[in-house]
Amino acid sequence: MIVLILLVLLANYALPLFFPVTDKTETSFLAEVDAFKKSLVSRDSLRHEELQRKYNERFKNYKTYPTFKKDIYTLFPFDPNSIDSATLTRLGIKPYIAANILKYRNKGGVFRTKTDFGKVYGISPEKFKELEPFISINEITLTKVDSFVNTGKAFKQDIIVDLNSADTTLLMQIKGIGRGYAKGIVRFRRETGGFASVEQLNEVYGMRPENFEKIRPFCTVNQDLIQKITVNTASTARLNSHPYLSFYQAKAIYELRRNRGKLHNINDLKDLPEFSAESLAKIKPYLSFE
Repeated sequence: MIVLILLVLLANYALPLFFPVTDKTETSFLAEVDAFKKSLVSRDSLRHEELQRKYNERFKNYKTYPTFKKDIYTLFPFDPNSIDSATLTRLGIKPYIAANILKYRNKGGVFRTKTDFGKVYGISPEKFKELEPFISINEITLTKVDSFVNTGKAFKQDIIVDLNSADTTLLMQIKGIGRGYAKGIVRFRRETGGFASVEQLNEVYGMRPENFEKIRPFCTVNQDLIQKITVNTASTARLNSHPYLSFYQAKAIYELRRNRGKLHNINDLKDLPEFSAESLAKIKPYLSFE
């Protein structure tokens, strides 16, 4: 058996040597595979060449795009205490920086030296170095500004204003009233209808006792200018809109008027539990019973 097995194995190995078999089908298939691979390489090359061509065209067009030019401006002598915003922009200063310069001057700011101008917010050290040789501070202009500021300070100590008619500009002429206080006073006047007394300045948001004492001598109140609420025709919402009246107080007045009819004076409200003597005294100047 062993000998037979060995003969079979030997025959299986030797027969192909004496009788070679050519598989034409397999050879044809391999040739097709090779051709397909070559076609893929050819297509990839064509696609790459097309992409490269488009890239070259785009890059060529990009080169022809117009480039952005730097801002064109002119340097010339100028006085920072009198120059206007349009002329500042001609010097190459950005519009928002020009606006900052004008705001600074409008608030009483003065450029006394060239270095002061370099401290303006937005002006870079490079820009200041470029402008510094052209800064020319006119002493006459500087003297006029100082005179105006000094006059303004003296004026602030002498003026007397009516809290019920003065606008923010006039209020700011009082020493101790800045822009914030002026706006707060006008806002309080609008919400309440007016000032019934100078002491109500203490109710303005942010008012401190020391500021009130400084301001009080220069303020007066014309109660005839108070805008009053007509009690006999006002709705609950209108009554409640006043800072000195709560919703329940406004509703109580409305119900009293509906049950009793026309109200004649502040005494008609004394029987309402929603009101104390103090609250009635506080709201009295703002109510009209006509």
